[in-house]
Amino acid sequence: MSASGGTKAIVAALGANLAIAVAKFVAFLFSGSSSMLAESVHSLADSGNQGLLLLGGKKAKREATPQHPFGYGRERYIYAFLVSIVLFSVGGMFAVYEGYEKIKHPHEIEAWYWPVGVLVFAIIAEGFSFRTAIKESNETRGALSWTEFIRRAKAPELPVVLLEDFGALIGLVLALGGVGLAVGTGDGVWDGIGTLCIGILLIVIAVVLAAETKSLLLGEAAGTDQVEKIKAAVVDGHTVTGIIHMRTLHLGPEELLVAAKIAVQHDDTATEVANAINAAESRIREAVPIARVIYLEPDIYNEAAARSGTNPAKDPASGPGGSTVVAAEPPATASASAPDEAPETPADPTETGR
Repeated sequence: MSASGGTKAIVAALGANLAIAVAKFVAFLFSGSSSMLAESVHSLADSGNQGLLLLGGKKAKREATPQHPFGYGRERYIYAFLVSIVLFSVGGMFAVYEGYEKIKHPHEIEAWYWPVGVLVFAIIAEGFSFRTAIKESNETRGALSWTEFIRRAKAPELPVVLLEDFGALIGLVLALGGVGLAVGTGDGVWDGIGTLCIGILLIVIAVVLAAETKSLLLGEAAGTDQVEKIKAAVVDGHTVTGIIHMRTLHLGPEELLVAAKIAVQHDDTATEVANAINAAESRIREAVPIARVIYLEPDIYNEAAARSGTNPAKDPASGPGGSTVVAAEPPATASASAPDEAPETPADPTETGR
């Protein structure tokens, strides 16, 4: 997801939600509908959420400091997590409470045309916002399904806006149904039921958002396609003959850390190894531009140790984020006299990170 694309979707959602919140609250004042009050708070909470996403995007752009040497890219994940908390507490729990109170103490809706008119307007406005979010998401979604896109996206803004707008549209339909049934039957309980359903919907969406952003906060690896590109870029077939193991980690949506132990031949000079590492870093950045922090550690390849090494099934790096890799063609100089286990710290380590 491009930053601009995410910002367009957020601004569109913010403008729509502010206008809808005002209209819903006016409709509540004239009609007394609890569904309209719940939807007013929902839209107001959504507006605050979009403000949080914009603030997180701005803070994430700060330069790295000695105290935070990897920068502030994860600020976007933190503010996205705050969105789920606001949606759960301010939106969901309030609507559940209001719906319970309205079911317990129902009253007839007055001036029903106010909430109906506002809800129709809100559906149109939310539809525009949802369409914008879909259009921006399609630019980066590729062949992924919508569920896969929401689960795999490293940039949190578009999934958050998509879920919020989707939930808002369903909530508006529920509110319209509750108001319509309350007016048609003369029983205000239906308005309370509609409000309660809106609250449950918001809580479900908030839980989904919290689960996805929690995973991003803990630190997710690069996608499978990016890992394969990095593997192909590291090995040059001459000095760098293979990857012993590798780890990747998203420092932010557009910043990736790559750490790998690479196999070199035992008779390579320090200069040859250093030049090979620098060249490998350049190839990695060309293949995966978001790989901005790279640490490559050379080690002596040992065929026997590689065959009896880490079990991929038990290796946390055996997933998409990294893997234990054996060179396709072990170097001829790797002899049986090499140690059974390759040293974790080579005699002449060369680490670079730029």
